[in-house]
Amino acid sequence: MIAMFNFMKKKSKAETPQQRAERDSAVDKVLLGYEVGTVSIATMVTGLERDGQVLTLDLRLPKDSNPEQIQQELGQLLHPHGIRTIHMNVRLPADVKGAGASLPKSMPKTTDAMATHAKPATQAEQEPTSGEPPITKAAPTQASLAAHPRIRHIIVVASGKGGVGKSTTTVNIALALQKLGNRVGVLDADIYGPSMPTMLGVADIKPELENEQFVPVEAHSMAMLSIGSLLDSDNTPVAWRGPKATGALMQLYNQTNWPQLDYLVIDMPPGTGDIQLTLAQRIPVTGAVIVTTPQHVALMDAQKGVEMFNKTNIPVLGVVENMALHTCSNCNHTEAIFGSGGGKFIAEQYQVPLLGQLPLASGIRAQVDKGVPSVLADDEFASYYLSIAKNIEANIAKFAKPVDDKRIF
Repeated sequence: MIAMFNFMKKKSKAETPQQRAERDSAVDKVLLGYEVGTVSIATMVTGLERDGQVLTLDLRLPKDSNPEQIQQELGQLLHPHGIRTIHMNVRLPADVKGAGASLPKSMPKTTDAMATHAKPATQAEQEPTSGEPPITKAAPTQASLAAHPRIRHIIVVASGKGGVGKSTTTVNIALALQKLGNRVGVLDADIYGPSMPTMLGVADIKPELENEQFVPVEAHSMAMLSIGSLLDSDNTPVAWRGPKATGALMQLYNQTNWPQLDYLVIDMPPGTGDIQLTLAQRIPVTGAVIVTTPQHVALMDAQKGVEMFNKTNIPVLGVVENMALHTCSNCNHTEAIFGSGGGKFIAEQYQVPLLGQLPLASGIRAQVDKGVPSVLADDEFASYYLSIAKNIEANIAKFAKPVDDKRIF
C-alpha cells in the first residue's frame, strides 16, 4: 500500500533523496494508520502529490464523514513530519459541474475542496466540490440505463492494449456502416490520445456550442466529436486524472446535440481503466467489438477486455483480428508476421463471432494518415471493413435496448 502513495510525489529541492524517502515513508505510515470510522483512509486515497511542505490528497470519502475534521486531524499528525499545508480534493455526494480554464465552459473542472496550514486547530475553509456520486451509492448497471432517445445502437470498439489498430478499425467500421445506408456518429472516448479528428480529416474544425450543448463536427456526413476537436493543437497534452477524464467523456456524450443515429460508434482508449468502467455504468451500450492482433501478448490483453465487458453485462458482438497477414509488395509472399489463429481462438473461447480478419498493409495506414480512410477511398481494403459491418448488422438487433422516448437531457 505504501508504494501506491509514492507514484505521484514531486521532488523537493530542499531535501536529500534519503531525507525525502524518510519523510515520505512517515507520511505514508500516518495515512495508513488514520481511520475514518473503522476504515483506513488509505483505501479512500485516489491521488497523492507532495511538493515540499505541501501535501495534496484526492479522496473519496463516505457520505457521513466530516472532511473538515479529517483535515484538521491529519494536519496535527503530519505537522511533525514536515507537512505545513494540506490541500484536499474531496468527492462529496453533490455532483457539481464547473468550467475548464482552457476548454469550452461545459467541460469539467477539478477544484480544491479545502486547504489549510497543517498546524493544530487551524480552521479549514470549505468551498463547493466537484466529483462523482459518493462511494456509498451502488453503481448503476447496464440493465438500469435507458437508451438514448435519438441513438438506436451504441457500439464500443475496444482493445486490451494499445498499438493493435483499434482507432483505424473504428473509423473504417463507422464509415462501412454508413455505406450500408445507416446514419452514423463517432465519439472519440480516447481522452488521452484522441485521433479521430485527424483520421477523418477534420483536425482543424472546432465544434460549435448552442444552448450549452456541443454541435458535432460533420466528417464525411457523420456526426463526430472528440476531445481532440477542443484542444488548441495536435501536440496539446491532456494531463488529467481519472475523475476529470471520465467527466469529460460523460459531457461529450450527454452535452452533445446528437442527431438521429442508427449507430454511435465509440472509439475506446486501450485497457480496462476508469473510462471503460464509467462508460459501462453510465452509457447504454448495445455491444462491444474487440480488436486484437494474433500476437500472444495482445490476445492476453484482449481476453481481459472481453472479461470486463462480461462482468459489466455488455454483450460482445464479436472479435476483429487486425494485422492477420502481410503480403510483400515486391514478391507477393504472404506471411503471418504476428502469428495466426488468435482472433479465432478468442472467438471460440468466448463463443462470439469472428467478425473479420484484416491485413497488415501500409495502404490502410496511409489512408487514415491522409484523413481519407480505406472505406471512404474505396480502395482494395474497403471490402474487409464492409464485411465486418455486415456481420455486425446481422447480429445486433437481438441486443438492442428499449428506447425511452420521454428522456430529456
